[in-house]
Amino acid sequence: MKLDTETLYQILKRHMGPQKWWPAKSKIEIILGAILVQNTNWRNAAYAIGALEQETQLEPHHILNLKLEDLQLLIKSSGFYKNKSQTIVSLLNWLSQHDFNYEKIAEIYGSDLRKTLLSIKGIGSETADVLIVYIFGGIEFIPDSYTRRIYRLLGYEHTEQYDKLKRQIKLPKSFTNQDANELHALLDNFGKNYFNGKMENRYTFLDTYFEND
Repeated sequence: MKLDTETLYQILKRHMGPQKWWPAKSKIEIILGAILVQNTNWRNAAYAIGALEQETQLEPHHILNLKLEDLQLLIKSSGFYKNKSQTIVSLLNWLSQHDFNYEKIAEIYGSDLRKTLLSIKGIGSETADVLIVYIFGGIEFIPDSYTRRIYRLLGYEHTEQYDKLKRQIKLPKSFTNQDANELHALLDNFGKNYFNGKMENRYTFLDTYFEND
């Protein structure tokens, strides 16, 4: 029998405690980070955020007032900077239409919010789900690359693609936004700590970490 998501969540939470995610000082920093970290590591995304902060104080309208070439240069460390700059501009322009009132946006779009985010050029499934959970206070399962590896080793099928695994996993009806936040953070941090190329080969997955459960 596969370990279900609720049980996995409780085990991770018991062993690892609150993760206090997303690691950012403001929602605009979370938004930028969610875009800039695509197809790169967090260090490269953080360099880009730092450059943007130095130039614009991460004030959305200051970012939108940048020339596109200047924005591209500032975020170059994150890779795919031409596409990412266009995504940043498109998303910030959309948010500005609603005066960056995230609660109001969630209220207006409701269950159509994910579909609306996906219609913005450059926003894919993972970025949309991150924004829903960490910006708009919603509840979504975020099967990023670490999470898919974890679920594969737990015996789940169709873990090779984000949307395929997402369709399989139903979060408990009792889940709150904070639960969705913590689940993603716990899975991501567990993956970073344990998928180092050695643990998988030396130990049966989860055995040493959860041996007392």
